[in-house]
Amino acid sequence: MDAGADPGGIGVLDLQGGVQEHLDHLRRVGVATRPVKRAADLAGLAGLIIPGGESTCLSRLLTIFGLDAAIRQAYDQGLKLWGTCAGAILLARESVGETPFLGLIDIAVSRNAFGSQLDSFNREALAPAVAREPIPLTFIRAPKIVRAGERVRVLLRLDDYIAAAEDDRILVTVFHPELTPSLAFHRYFARKCGLSVVGDDDAGLDPDWTPLSWTRFSSHA
Repeated sequence: MDAGADPGGIGVLDLQGGVQEHLDHLRRVGVATRPVKRAADLAGLAGLIIPGGESTCLSRLLTIFGLDAAIRQAYDQGLKLWGTCAGAILLARESVGETPFLGLIDIAVSRNAFGSQLDSFNREALAPAVAREPIPLTFIRAPKIVRAGERVRVLLRLDDYIAAAEDDRILVTVFHPELTPSLAFHRYFARKCGLSVVGDDDAGLDPDWTPLSWTRFSSHA
């Protein structure tokens, strides 16, 4: 846990993927945060980010460490969840052609819908509920959300797919906000968790951010 971190902050699942980058963004919006490696690390959290990575590997690790059951239990007790890229796949109720894993939000996802790693790309888009200005988006072997249930709110639709959606307790994005200078989605999720944040609802671009900013925390996160 961060020095002086208070219960009620946001954890980041620390098994694979962009863990430090998410921790860095949360610190930049003034939210207490800690990596989550064990079920005990979930205690007292208001929210948990399940980061990108490789969804099959993450599902196996979650099962091995008993975190799948712990996350379901914490969710039943009020924990808010945000899945980015592979995290969105793990949270989806339906995964096209595959068996769903946690199945906690009523969406269908199509895995690796854009192709291989070489087909990764960046673009900008406006998500009015999240920020007043267009937000930079980074897609890396991203899935597509191809269906959203009646109780799921679409936050961002692009071309023939949904890129961001939520229900009352879960946020999903198929892109990686933690790999851009935008803090908008991290502020949005923190507020969804009932936490106070610094900054306003513009695109949330941090002028001090660089792609290596997270390394200043990596030795003691």
